[in-house]
Amino acid sequence: MTKPVQLLQGNMACARAAIAAGCRFYGGYPISPSSEIAETMAKLLPRAGGKFIQMEDEIASLAAVIGASLAGMKAMTATSGPGFSLMQEHIGFACYTEVPCVVVDVMRGGPSTGLPTSPSQADVMQARWGTHGDHPAIALCASSPSEVYELTVRAFNLAERLRTPVILLLDEVVAHMYEKVDLGRLAGLPVENRRKPNGSPGKLEAYAAGEDGVPTMAPFGEGYRYHVTGLAHDSRGYPTQDPAIVETTQRRLQLKVDRCRKEIVSYELLQCEDAEVIVFAYGIVAAAARQAVRQARERGIRAGLFRAITLWPFPGEELVAAVKPATRIVVAEMNLGQMAGEVERAVGKKKAVKTCLKANGEAITPDEIFSALQAEDACHV
Repeated sequence: MTKPVQLLQGNMACARAAIAAGCRFYGGYPISPSSEIAETMAKLLPRAGGKFIQMEDEIASLAAVIGASLAGMKAMTATSGPGFSLMQEHIGFACYTEVPCVVVDVMRGGPSTGLPTSPSQADVMQARWGTHGDHPAIALCASSPSEVYELTVRAFNLAERLRTPVILLLDEVVAHMYEKVDLGRLAGLPVENRRKPNGSPGKLEAYAAGEDGVPTMAPFGEGYRYHVTGLAHDSRGYPTQDPAIVETTQRRLQLKVDRCRKEIVSYELLQCEDAEVIVFAYGIVAAAARQAVRQARERGIRAGLFRAITLWPFPGEELVAAVKPATRIVVAEMNLGQMAGEVERAVGKKKAVKTCLKANGEAITPDEIFSALQAEDACHV
């Protein structure tokens, strides 16, 4: 009998959650610090009736995932910095062909092969803009193993509901952190499945969208025939250069995500109601920020925390509302200020935006964020 509360590593929690969400295909190539996801899926997927395959590289991995999804399976891959770079072309293909899939990126120090076993948060902009062209992006970021489990299930739900790739970002610390995870409670998380067409196979227009902007999805092998291409295409999936059709498709792809923005965007507030200075943080840095806020409050500094759980779409409206009482915002992240620019863009020039940044392969500490809360000027750790 499975114990309801188990000590789980973040990467293992991701794999367990994927299977609970209905994932039955994993294609991947091992790479630190994400490898435990592949290892756990290799053990658990066959027992659940699924398929695990180690591909020759990350490009082939995501291609296999896309193929499995087209055949009707919920599918996932996991990688890290260099592998995430290789996957960008296929992420764009999945966006344009509206193939649901989950891509987990366990961020490590970079660029290039960088620091294979050290933490980083330097892939957050790549998660938004890594693939070319106009396209929507959904990226979630967990700060604990329990949340890894929850967000993995949520990533599958969003991917299936909106027919789009969803990226789950972890940093090395969260991926390798162990904590008690209440699987009994998490077993009640809702699980969504893609909508299938009701009409007869011969009449299917694969990309004819409903009122929500999302087409139904017929799995290959069940009698439906349709064309899938990364070229601009019409409602049948056939290539087209008709400007009106191309424009309509481009806007529909963006609008189907925009319509669900309120359901996608999530965040956490800590003592922001009367805060004079608010930390913007995500991932493991948010844990350090939480401690720093406590330290600041003990010293009489009215500090608060805005923890972004959804990074894309960026929670700009929510941030603006949360920082109303504050005069300063400190953006703390393990990179050289990738989200600081988004924060500045959201809040405008009415608030002073300072930074607490670190990009040397070590995690930001509570004391370093506390120092930044006290400083009037930028505090580059």
